[in-house]
Amino acid sequence: MTAALTTTPAAPPAARTGAASRQLRWLLRLHRPAVVTGAAVTLLLGAALLWLGGPLTDASAAAWKEYDACGFTPRCSYDQDSILAYKDLYNYTTFAVLVLPFLVAAWAGGSLTGRELESGTARLAWTQSVSPARWLAHRLALPAVLTLTATGLTAWLHRMAWTAGENRVDHTKPWHDAATFYANGTVPLALALAGLALGVLAGLLLRRAMAALATAAVALGVLWALVHTALPHLWSPVTKVSDLATGPSGSGLHVGEGVLTADGDRLAAPCVSGSMHGCRATLDELGAVSFYRDFHPESHFWPLQLVASGILLAVAALLTYAAFQVVRRTTGTARG
Repeated sequence: MTAALTTTPAAPPAARTGAASRQLRWLLRLHRPAVVTGAAVTLLLGAALLWLGGPLTDASAAAWKEYDACGFTPRCSYDQDSILAYKDLYNYTTFAVLVLPFLVAAWAGGSLTGRELESGTARLAWTQSVSPARWLAHRLALPAVLTLTATGLTAWLHRMAWTAGENRVDHTKPWHDAATFYANGTVPLALALAGLALGVLAGLLLRRAMAALATAAVALGVLWALVHTALPHLWSPVTKVSDLATGPSGSGLHVGEGVLTADGDRLAAPCVSGSMHGCRATLDELGAVSFYRDFHPESHFWPLQLVASGILLAVAALLTYAAFQVVRRTTGTARG
């Protein structure tokens, strides 16, 4: 356990404001390379998304019209390069939007707190005019604003680019495609804030830059996997019942499907088409009278996004509270 630090008497409001301003300037100077790199990545990704949703969507949509007009005509000419460029850039930018929260978590653990504790910079600040709790608050507030700005802008531009290509570009991903679903909504913002809190807490606990960096990134991946697994069950799905000859029907975010018996029991479907003789005989043995499918239609996009984001924000708040408790316990301060 680290020895307790002696806290100084509370400073006047004007002095606190001045100290806070100095801390923010110092924080920006200390992490200037990360701030500049983050701004450059955000601008480049934003420019790529603007190109994707504008000129590249127009070119790809025109190329698909040319392709559809070809029919089965041999040696038909169409702009294949635009189609492939749209597909590749969409995949790259979607991946980039989703990886931003992990970069935030890694930076928060490796540099924002881990490196400062490992090098002793944090302890030097604590023995001067800034209390440990206030030091931590500064390392959460400004990064949180920058994180929200970067992830919010890129997620918004991604949704605009996807919307521009919807119903115009033939291979546009459906709304319920996993990567598209997350990149188009508020989950990246909430996930990035959770990553920031995870990284800060990992740095405070491990006090080693590389260990905190790796731990924060892996922990955020586990958190996202848990949310992804729970996502279909965070909102009541729609159930569509269809006859045995038709098979399961209903498109959207899949939750589950099977057969219904005359008593209303749900059973796993051994086959998916009652029009085939062998399948129909199997279904009759089960007493099946219809198929069912549970799914989320497109109207459930925002409810699912907001519930998942709310869970991630709650986790971020708990992690932030834990970080302040760790600081107070390890430094022996009662308040910041």
